Amino acid sequence: MSQTTPKRSVLLRNGFVYSPTDPFATAMVVDGDTVAWIGSEGAADSFATGVDEVTDLDGALVTPAFTDAHVHTTATGLALTGLDLSTAASLPDALARIRAHVAAHPGQDVLLGHGWDETRWPQGRPPTRAELDEAAGNRPLYLSRTDVHSALATTALLKRVSVGEPTDAPLTGDAHHAVRRAAHAAVTPAQREAAQRAARRHAASLGIGSLHECAGPDISSEADLTALLALAAAEPGPRVFGYWAEAVTDATGLDRIRDLGATGAGGDLFVDGSLGSHTACLHAPYADAAHSGAAYLDAAAIADHVALCTEAGVQAGFHAIGDAAVTAVTEGVRKAAERTGLARVRALRHRVEHAEMMTPATIADFADLGLVASVQPAFDATWGGEDGMYAQRLGADRARTLNPYAALLRAGVPLALGSDSPVTPLDPWGAVRAAAFHRTPSHSVSVRAAFTAHTRGGWRAAGRDDAGVLVPGAPADYAVWRTGDLVVQVPDQRVSNWSTDPRSGTPGLPDLTPGTDAPTALRTVVAGHTVFARPNE
Repeated sequence: MSQTTPKRSVLLRNGFVYSPTDPFATAMVVDGDTVAWIGSEGAADSFATGVDEVTDLDGALVTPAFTDAHVHTTATGLALTGLDLSTAASLPDALARIRAHVAAHPGQDVLLGHGWDETRWPQGRPPTRAELDEAAGNRPLYLSRTDVHSALATTALLKRVSVGEPTDAPLTGDAHHAVRRAAHAAVTPAQREAAQRAARRHAASLGIGSLHECAGPDISSEADLTALLALAAAEPGPRVFGYWAEAVTDATGLDRIRDLGATGAGGDLFVDGSLGSHTACLHAPYADAAHSGAAYLDAAAIADHVALCTEAGVQAGFHAIGDAAVTAVTEGVRKAAERTGLARVRALRHRVEHAEMMTPATIADFADLGLVASVQPAFDATWGGEDGMYAQRLGADRARTLNPYAALLRAGVPLALGSDSPVTPLDPWGAVRAAAFHRTPSHSVSVRAAFTAHTRGGWRAAGRDDAGVLVPGAPADYAVWRTGDLVVQVPDQRVSNWSTDPRSGTPGLPDLTPGTDAPTALRTVVAGHTVFARPNE
């Protein structure tokens, strides 16, 4: 991020500072882009005359800024500024929203929308192509499903792409990628920049200081990623770490990762698809379909990618949701470790995005191979439970095994929390709550563990151990919150799950018991620069 103001020092006092160095801290000094000191209110007096600015927190809480470890920034911005069907209550409601959006955008070449989920509608089905054509006035329209692994398109858009004989079924696989590329190619640079600004602005308003952009040739484009990285470098806002999801097969592929400015060769490098679209790759067939999903990469291809990346010192990663896909990843990474050495593989913290269907064997493999699990607790909150989408697709017994965060942490697997926005919204406190109050209680983790995974965990997943925590010497990326009582919560829901006992020596966090209000961000600071300030606060 560009330096827009001279280096300044700031004393924040009369609040609560969430820091492992002092569980009772009430004050913090920031010197330019670095945390300089954390301590008590009495000791803060000695700094008051030596800083450029003194901020009275008035009882507010200061925490590290959140890191969302899996985001699609442009798509998030387009959903924020365009047609969002995530709250459509029924098929007729969705069609009515499409008609209104089409009428409001008479000059747009290709219309884009996102978020439909037929499993939440009484009709239990998406619109037919004829219904879609009518609602869109026979204009080109692309509508991605909530999981972004299938989509609908009007006849006018399908005529621009060769995808075989079109049917009413949602597009998946190569056909979906081709139509998505055609739709996104119609987004102008000005539209893209506006969407990226909107997404970063919204993230900052939620206390998010860093975004991990999961880009790739089947998801967005090189131009989209480079434009986003350039925007983040030029304008204040959340930091952006870019991941490029293209399998590396030779030195040319590694050069492209570096030329793009990407942090790693991973993110949504698809080993399989999603459960909602019946494309996650399973060991046993779906409960509601006579097949086991789709496999896009096998263990041999995974091994080649990881070995080449490891030898070049580049972090690799994969999208894997189904149990067969996760097994393919661990088998492939194990083969790569046999070539390069296990220590070199572990050192790079290769990532697995989603990692939803884990088994005791794959959890143990993650720990042994040093793999990071980049997970999205909102998936469980949205699709978990005895009658949720997971249960529809897998049956209740298999659905209960999904997203086993507690088992991953017990095994020593690092977690990094994210949203996969726009699949689920940017909502960091909601993600922490969802991990702490999992729909399968045995998978719950403490609020403190979830918060760490959503702050420091994201930085560690990007290879940085010196950030995401408020200690002297750390980057000054923090958020200031208006919140209720601070408590210490534990994951066992069979007993009281909170404590206010100060003798615990553990810094408190907001009470996130279901039904309580989430904290409100008052200010978000990145590298010492304010990137969001709530008006009148």
